[in-house]
Amino acid sequence: MDASVVGIRLASGVVAPLIKKLLRTEGAGAGLVDRPQRISSYVSWREKRNLDAADLRRLADHLVREALRAPGERPLPPGEEAGVAAALAVTLHALGDLTLTDVEAVRLGPEAFARRLRAAAPDTGLSRDAELFHDRLVELASLHILNFFTQRSTFVAATLVEQSRLHAGTIAKVDELLTRLPRQDGRDTAFEERYLAYVARRHSTLTIFGLDLEPGSSRWPLDAAYVSLEVSRPLPEPDARHAPDARAAHAAAPDPGASPYALSTDEALTRHRRVLLRGEAGSGKTTLIQWLAVSATRADDGHIPFVLPLRTLTRHGERLPDLSTFLAATGSPLAGEAPEGWEGRVLRDGRALLLIDGVDEMPAAERDRARDWLADLITAYPGNRWLVTSRPSAVRPDWLAGEDFTEVTLAPMSRANVRAFIERWHTAARAPEGYADLLLASVYTKPDLARLATNPLLCGLICALHRERRGFLPTGRKELYAAALSMLVHRRDRERGLRLPDLAEEPQLQLLQRLAHWLIRNGRTEMDRSRAEGLISGALPAVPVALVLGEAPQVYQHFLERTGLLRAPTEDTVEFVHRTFQDFLGARAALDEGGVGELAAHADDDQWEDVIR
Repeated sequence: MDASVVGIRLASGVVAPLIKKLLRTEGAGAGLVDRPQRISSYVSWREKRNLDAADLRRLADHLVREALRAPGERPLPPGEEAGVAAALAVTLHALGDLTLTDVEAVRLGPEAFARRLRAAAPDTGLSRDAELFHDRLVELASLHILNFFTQRSTFVAATLVEQSRLHAGTIAKVDELLTRLPRQDGRDTAFEERYLAYVARRHSTLTIFGLDLEPGSSRWPLDAAYVSLEVSRPLPEPDARHAPDARAAHAAAPDPGASPYALSTDEALTRHRRVLLRGEAGSGKTTLIQWLAVSATRADDGHIPFVLPLRTLTRHGERLPDLSTFLAATGSPLAGEAPEGWEGRVLRDGRALLLIDGVDEMPAAERDRARDWLADLITAYPGNRWLVTSRPSAVRPDWLAGEDFTEVTLAPMSRANVRAFIERWHTAARAPEGYADLLLASVYTKPDLARLATNPLLCGLICALHRERRGFLPTGRKELYAAALSMLVHRRDRERGLRLPDLAEEPQLQLLQRLAHWLIRNGRTEMDRSRAEGLISGALPAVPVALVLGEAPQVYQHFLERTGLLRAPTEDTVEFVHRTFQDFLGARAALDEGGVGELAAHADDDQWEDVIR
């Protein structure tokens, strides 16, 4: 029989007197002396034995008979009346075993209270139809039992007391919460809007290497420039913890039988909350950092990006910053405007996206300190997203394994990536029509050139040289760098007929390589302006022709403004526009000074790896 057809139509005038015999009455008041007031204290066979087992069975028999007399389809097969009555008596007897108070029982409602009552009683052992009939009688009895509680003079008073206690508890918890959340009067939200707008503007453009365009167009919009690359990593061990990720990523790999698998950078960073990204010079690590920062400002998920270039944070061997100095350490003009404790609140809420760029650009002796700094931050604020970048050989494979970082490596640009990059570069540079197609044809048909166009930096240099030389391109990496330096330092201004002091290419490179050599020897990628001018001043006597530009400050300013090789992250600091140029010029300096022994002595130092290469 379906439970929906088991209906019991009994008037309250029939049921109420029977149920009333189950329960005894008490005097007025809230019952606070005998708290808590359990249902067991109301039943007639406990403290006041007005009802014994035989009386309870007779009451159950009466309920069953009255229910069977009610109009409608007979809900119980003949011969099962006695069994239902016996089970009903046992179930009603379980009232004395419930630990609920009358207030808690009424809060449950009749159906849930009936389930609680049936659970407190032994199994009935009835047939399905008989059990359905029994359960409906229990629900009917429960409705009248709860109604009895609500009519007691003690119930209203006890309910008010219970509500007062709950209300007081709620107020106390809200007060405690308010003490933990300092009032900011909307200042956090207002500052975050300004900060996100600043980050979006600050990181929304890239340099177009090799071009000197009209004012306002010498920067490449990130949206037009960015090409989503792929990363690869070894397949995880197939244990229970990593197997799902491994299967999913392996399924996406071009070659299911290969040990490494590939996925897009966006997919890797979405799948893993902590990532150590390795990549060769020019592979796009810093561009990816910029892209993630700008993307976070546009997303509607509340994440706040912090771009932390380690070369800037440890320029003079300083201690890595704590939360309160993140913005000041990176030279943000908004550093003094952040509400007190804002950074801590962002990290505590798990809303931070920490983009830590260039572990390899710190001296090797300072990297363990950086790892400890990271570990402390993650321990204190574990719920955030983290990306750390490095050249492949700068840190050992398990450098951040203890902090549950997933290691991935930027893969060389695919054929599709190269096509997209070349087409976008020529659009941004407003190159003559057809140049992109000519270069693509060369890359596709010349293996030497295709081997060079493996990362964004080299691909950009190839684009610039192709445009500058009208199709003539070098065939090797060393020749490519040399041609790029020649284009940036000397040929571009001369061929454009600018009225500048006539200084040949080689003297300029001799001075620039002094700066590069000092940075490499000191494990840095950034130096003070005063030190750069000092190095130039010390080298000028050996390069007297450079005095045509003036003294050291004027030479420095010329390099900064005209060569396209240097840039000033702040008013008082300078760095090469890309680490690759620093390494190439540092190698020139080492050879010019007969420093082959010095190179050999640093053969196992990752800071010198590309210099030696």
